[in-house]
Amino acid sequence: MAVHSERVQTRSPEPGQATTRPADPEPSGPGGGRAAAGPSLLARSAPYLLLLPATLATLALLGWPLLKTVLLSFQNLNRRQLILHLTEWNGFDNYKQLLTSADFWHTTGRSIAFTLVNVVLIMAGGTLVGLLLNRLGRKMRLFLQAGLVLAWAMPIVASTTVFTWLFDSQYGVVNWLLNELGWHSMATYDWYSGQLSTFFVIVLLIVWGSIPFVAFNMYAGLTTIPAELYEAARMDGAGPVKIFTSVVFPSLRPFFLSTTFLEVIWVFKCFTQVLAINNGGPQRLTETLPVYAYIEGSGNQHYGVGSAIAVLTILMLAVLMAYYFRIILKQEDEL
Repeated sequence: MAVHSERVQTRSPEPGQATTRPADPEPSGPGGGRAAAGPSLLARSAPYLLLLPATLATLALLGWPLLKTVLLSFQNLNRRQLILHLTEWNGFDNYKQLLTSADFWHTTGRSIAFTLVNVVLIMAGGTLVGLLLNRLGRKMRLFLQAGLVLAWAMPIVASTTVFTWLFDSQYGVVNWLLNELGWHSMATYDWYSGQLSTFFVIVLLIVWGSIPFVAFNMYAGLTTIPAELYEAARMDGAGPVKIFTSVVFPSLRPFFLSTTFLEVIWVFKCFTQVLAINNGGPQRLTETLPVYAYIEGSGNQHYGVGSAIAVLTILMLAVLMAYYFRIILKQEDEL
């Protein structure tokens, strides 16, 4: 059989005729098909795989207790049911009891007022300390930062014990100092005998322990503001207050927003300080919602009612966080 070979001849293009270049061959994957565009499946799922251990730990440590709390809130679980191992479902009776109770609404209003006072003082004090850190020299700044870290790192129970001693009616340093300054009627004053005085000690304790967080965040934010903005404001004749309102606050608005909402959440669910200072007394007049849930649940052994209080508290915080995320998303859309 004869084999004929053809000679491929190339012809130069005629003048004025455009040259055509053959298209590059498409990349082929295994088996001769087209290669998949974009990253592989493993690369796309890598972030989710990295988040998986933390997600599972969160579900185990927080999700399961939360689910049990929700289930208990629909049960009539008191001392009798606990001893006899009875499960009595009562639907929304616990919630109806709370939502029609004057004590619950008084405690809710008290908790909101308590949160607002603390957050205002914390944000104001933390902002002032942060501005001070930005103005101090290196040595004094380190000295102040060390004091703030010590206050921030002190365990809550330890700091609560210290404040209890400071305001003790017989051996407290505060009463001794006020007596030395001339207020002799305060020598044996009982700070825990009244609602307002007890709240004064609790608020002072919470503000003292929370200011370092705001101050450090404020100082970190101030370091990101260019010095040219301060110079331009001073050239326009702006004073310290005007510089803060026209330069600092607009530049650090996301910081103020996020920190304020974090403080609202932390103060609203504050438990240890209120309980350890005076157990919600006197006469349960300083109870906040978390302490109210604990006393009703563990103290009075009304576990179903205590769980319902806890669920309602979580729902209030969830509504607040939904509003917060709405503001954050709105700001991102404006950028």
